[in-house]
Amino acid sequence: MSLRTLIASAVFASTAVASFTVAAQEKVLNIYSARHYQTDEALYNNFTKTTGIKINRVDGDDAGTVARLKSEGKSSPADVILLVDAARLWRAENEGLFQPVKSPILDERIPANLRDKDGQWFGFSTRARVIVYNKQNIKPEDVDSYEALAEPKNKGKLCTRSGAHPYNVSLFGALLEHHGEAKTEQLLKGYVANQARKPVGGDTDQIKAVASGECGVTISNSYYVARLMKSTKPEDIALMKKVAIVWPDQKTFGAHVNIAGAGVAKYAPHKAEAIQFLEYLSSDQAQRYFAEGNNEWPAVKSVKTDNAALDSLGTFKAEVIDVSAVGRNQQKVLQMLDKVGYK
Repeated sequence: MSLRTLIASAVFASTAVASFTVAAQEKVLNIYSARHYQTDEALYNNFTKTTGIKINRVDGDDAGTVARLKSEGKSSPADVILLVDAARLWRAENEGLFQPVKSPILDERIPANLRDKDGQWFGFSTRARVIVYNKQNIKPEDVDSYEALAEPKNKGKLCTRSGAHPYNVSLFGALLEHHGEAKTEQLLKGYVANQARKPVGGDTDQIKAVASGECGVTISNSYYVARLMKSTKPEDIALMKKVAIVWPDQKTFGAHVNIAGAGVAKYAPHKAEAIQFLEYLSSDQAQRYFAEGNNEWPAVKSVKTDNAALDSLGTFKAEVIDVSAVGRNQQKVLQMLDKVGYK
């Protein structure tokens, strides 16, 4: 072998070792996320800027994310799993996709009813399921509770997205916890009887249908309402002049509140970084991102935010319920929906 070849080989080997060392020292975090909000980019970028940990993100819906994790098994590179509904978090827990986390920071910052008792997942933002009605055709006192929407006086006035959509399954799971099986099934029958049309579209579509007069009342996540309130599009401004909201069940249980949350993946290769990220999500700065970026309320009650649209919705009584119970009730709810024909 010539001297030139020996020198070239030595240089190559040295460069390879150096590259491997740099790669080995680079801190990374692999996030499987069902959150698809552009405003979350600032959340991730700030974490990287603050910690130097690079984020690799795999986006998908909740069902697809869970299916992928199950398929990958022990070889999964996922460190953090982000999901947008209590029932979905509970399902992922039941599928054995999380591992328990011990963190005094998370235990102190996140209220007990918004996290798993064994530390498998934590809620980091909340939103309410509010009632939206047509101001010209509906009296607010006729639609001031989830139960009122099932009463005969609202026959032909109700429109909703699919009853089996996770947002509704979580709401009905909470109602099941409050009312018991017999009353909840009767309530769902009333919803079906009062439909102005078959369920179709998402929450924003329901609000538009109420504004147009296609139906008189609907149920929507609060952040969809706030998003339309903040819009500068003439059609959205005109739409919001025709509708108003009611905070449901203010004399009884309070409005249903759901969460977006996250946990450390069972086979996380970067567990320390994953816990660090969850703790970051509970920080004041990250909590404000949730509120000001996607019109959600912080899970950490002490955090003050600046969101005029959310503030204009006013204060309300929220239900106090263990969100894990909502997850546990989902299978029974799906059986009820099938039984009463709520598509």
